[in-house]
Amino acid sequence: MMVSNPEQWVDDFAKAGANSYTFHVEATKDPAALIKKIKEAGMAASISLKPATPLSEILPFVPSVDMVLVMTVKPGFGGQSFMADQLEKVRQLRAQFPKLHIEVDGGLAPDTVEQAAQAGANIIVAGSAVFKAKDMKECIATLRGAVDKQLASSK
Repeated sequence: MMVSNPEQWVDDFAKAGANSYTFHVEATKDPAALIKKIKEAGMAASISLKPATPLSEILPFVPSVDMVLVMTVKPGFGGQSFMADQLEKVRQLRAQFPKLHIEVDGGLAPDTVEQAAQAGANIIVAGSAVFKAKDMKECIATLRGAVDKQLASSK
């Protein structure tokens, strides 16, 4: 949820049938309470951080969440360039939490997805790359293939 006060939407999304809820750590004053509320509503809880936010801001909450989303662009504006420097956050998360789902969102495309997968991302979000691709199926297959290849090699 890219919203202010993400706490106010938890119950509505649970009632609508959502099975997970991701919020930006920067948008709440009490991440621990929000994680608890999400889980009590029967959803998986995920926490996201913007590029300018240090990883240390979410580390205390990682053991309580199901996934961490590392933004590799500034959220809210499609078509931005991939910020490869954010992959250090992914590497650190993967090293500390080997079983954690780590999602990367922003600037992912066939030419950047392998970097994200090698850093430890196992969930990829791609918008512009897919919708602007000449062949959407091929683009999606390339994105999935990079993650699948990395997952297979890390077993």
